[in-house]
Amino acid sequence: MNMKQLMTKWADNINEKNVLGEYPRPLMRRKSYVNLNGIWKYAIRETKGFPKKMDGDILVPFSPEAVLSGVNRQLKPEEYLWYKRRLPDEVKPEKGSRWILHFGAVDQCAVVYINGKKQGKHVGGYLPFSYDITEALKEEKNLLTVKVRDYSETCYYSRGKQKLKNGGMFYTAQSGIWQTVWIEKVPECYIGHLKITPLYDQSSIMIQMEEEHGIKDIDYEVTITARKMWPVKASGKTGKPCVIMIPHMRSWSPEDPFLYDLHMRMGEDSVESYFAMRKVEVKNDKEGIPRIFLNNEPYFEKGVLDQGYWPDGLYTPPCDEAMIYDIQKMKDLGFNMIRKHIKIEPQRWYYHCDRIGMLVWQDMVNGGRDYKSWYVTYMATAMEGMHIRAKDTRIHLMGRQDPAGQRQFEKEMKETVRLLYNHPSIVTWVIFNEGWGQFQTKKMTDIVRAEDPYRLTDSASGWFDQGCGDIRSIHDYFFPLHVTPEKRVTALTEFGGYSLQIPKHSMYEKKVYGYKKFKRKRELTAGYEKLIKKLIIPNISRGLSATVYTQLSDIEEEVNGIISYDRKIVKMDEKTVKKLNEKLHF
Repeated sequence: MNMKQLMTKWADNINEKNVLGEYPRPLMRRKSYVNLNGIWKYAIRETKGFPKKMDGDILVPFSPEAVLSGVNRQLKPEEYLWYKRRLPDEVKPEKGSRWILHFGAVDQCAVVYINGKKQGKHVGGYLPFSYDITEALKEEKNLLTVKVRDYSETCYYSRGKQKLKNGGMFYTAQSGIWQTVWIEKVPECYIGHLKITPLYDQSSIMIQMEEEHGIKDIDYEVTITARKMWPVKASGKTGKPCVIMIPHMRSWSPEDPFLYDLHMRMGEDSVESYFAMRKVEVKNDKEGIPRIFLNNEPYFEKGVLDQGYWPDGLYTPPCDEAMIYDIQKMKDLGFNMIRKHIKIEPQRWYYHCDRIGMLVWQDMVNGGRDYKSWYVTYMATAMEGMHIRAKDTRIHLMGRQDPAGQRQFEKEMKETVRLLYNHPSIVTWVIFNEGWGQFQTKKMTDIVRAEDPYRLTDSASGWFDQGCGDIRSIHDYFFPLHVTPEKRVTALTEFGGYSLQIPKHSMYEKKVYGYKKFKRKRELTAGYEKLIKKLIIPNISRGLSATVYTQLSDIEEEVNGIISYDRKIVKMDEKTVKKLNEKLHF
């Protein structure tokens, strides 16, 4: 199959000395930030031992499979990927200080060494981890080494849409370091975790601060500011909730994404953060129909599916501006929600949704063994069309037969909620998608609700709905839709998938994937308009409360994006799409 390597418009401007150099954790910022992205040495071997010689240079944080890494080579499940680099000279032992090494994400299993001493092992390709490396540091010439193993779909680890043999709706598998690596200096006693909960109806926020080592009852100070607002000061103790009134409270919404700044000091440590005042819940409207309410008002969520792939960086966006482009373009087109599809983005992506004003439905990343398509895809789709509920108990058919894989999913699900809890843009947790690795749906839903009772849960997006969660989540690409109200909110969480191949802006000339194909921009726009007018608008009065169009961008063989894979072409008429979105409301 002839493949064209596409590049985004940002690829030529990447500075090797400042790759994704922005602070990677916007919700907890310190001044002592040292970015470790840039040129590292790499080696790929089939043996576990430290390689005697490296293979060449790799541009971190791009995975070796991505062209922007400079390697462009697929890591196999039986191989080990090694990284090596010197730490900056400023990173050295210093009395009264600790050095914390952070990894945004490494796919899938990583072992970290400083000067040959093992610092720890992390399993899971989508979540951040860190190590206190102070005791392993020398006065000079400190060496950081990372060993990576990526089993892709040959094991039960979370992997999303990655597949070693890509094609159709499964994409190029990537491996290794794919988010920012960085280091910071902290005092001996420092802030480890910050949890911010808006208590909207009380015009208050609740702050829970934890010292890294779990020390309780340490005094801390809080200062809240926002534009011309007079600063609000308060104090609290670690390990205990602190409730602070917000005078003249201003709500956050996509129409007005107002953020408050938050400064926190504990002893010699201080961090900068932010928060927003917003509330999301399910209530009945005046007609008795369950609706999503935002800030105590019914609010129709019109979204788009986003899988977060890039032709030159794969999972890693080429720069901060690239992330902003996707979010802002969807907002300009009249969408107010993005469903982040079975991927966890770098935390700056969520920060941009917070400040731009874009609601987010966050998927958990699926894993498990290969599912049986005849059951999970074809039979489930047919049963959905006949309004028959398929059960989630046949876990061997859904690829979730490994008890260790079940435990790993539950662990990562909890960590995902805790990681992203403070982002006001996130309003819904999506636990399972179309039966992929699904198991014990009600139990997983209860766990998520216990972790976060302030957001909605979409327990099973697509099919294998088990009647739990806040949302009846429908995927419909092939059948007429007639919504009937039930006790939960009804949402059409995937639809459309209309395809248009753009010459010179598609990876493949002949083989393309999509549900309905068009030849011209005006035909695709007309097809989309018909879909909205015939499928969506009539069902709003019947109980439809949210929609998710498939999808934001083309990805490899899939050419069903609103914009091309290289982000250079908008494939529909922008004014028409915006006008249609303006019609989607209660």
